[in-house]
Amino acid sequence: MKQIQYATFLGGFVILLLALGYIFQLPFATNLWPWPDGRLSYLFIGSILAAVSVAAIWIGWTGELGALPAGALNVFVIAAACAIFFLQLALREGSSDLFIYGFACILTAIASIIAFQWSRKFDLRDARPTPKLVRVSFGIFIAALFLAGGSLVMKLPIFPWVLDPRSSVIFGCIFLGDAFYFLYGLFQPRWHNALGQLLSFLAYDLVLIFPFLALFKTVKPEYQLNLIVYVAVLLYSGGLAVYYLFINTHTRVWNSNKN
Repeated sequence: MKQIQYATFLGGFVILLLALGYIFQLPFATNLWPWPDGRLSYLFIGSILAAVSVAAIWIGWTGELGALPAGALNVFVIAAACAIFFLQLALREGSSDLFIYGFACILTAIASIIAFQWSRKFDLRDARPTPKLVRVSFGIFIAALFLAGGSLVMKLPIFPWVLDPRSSVIFGCIFLGDAFYFLYGLFQPRWHNALGQLLSFLAYDLVLIFPFLALFKTVKPEYQLNLIVYVAVLLYSGGLAVYYLFINTHTRVWNSNKN
């Protein structure tokens, strides 16, 4: 199992490198996106990849392979939904490049569902229950992610900037996958089924919070409410993560091996 642990750890750093590429709009990363997009959209993609990377690094560092199923389920939902979208778009536009993206998503979905089934055999080493406030918050996050994800798939304007309609669908698929990430933690209420999610949320928050606060100076009036709601979610989820990861004496990360 050490090989899986090391691969997860190194894979997390590879994803982190890709996240930084999107955050700073470096060509090696942005050229991988299927169409040209805007600065804020690339920043969002970078925030999602940063969230994935910190969870993978944590699992690889601690060897807590029992936390893998939630992430694998998340990736499966995203990849399966994106595969359907890319293949439909490729057929409509007659684009061979989009077919490649679609088939890549199919392969990712297959690999992730296999990883999900395989990793479920590992028990979590940490027996502590998830704190009640975290469980309640996860329920709220799940509802919000399903609502936002469905809205984005239908190309409704819920982000605080104008989205490419195709990116809107993909971002919606990401939110729907994230809903399953938190759903797994809600129905398997052990602390290490929540710690990874909170680490991910914190990384996501840190990437977005300062650019979004700066956006208040230039946001269009019709998107101001969207920005207020988005920033409120970032502040709440970030505060929740900071408290339970670094302040609460029963759950802070340096106590993570307690049983």
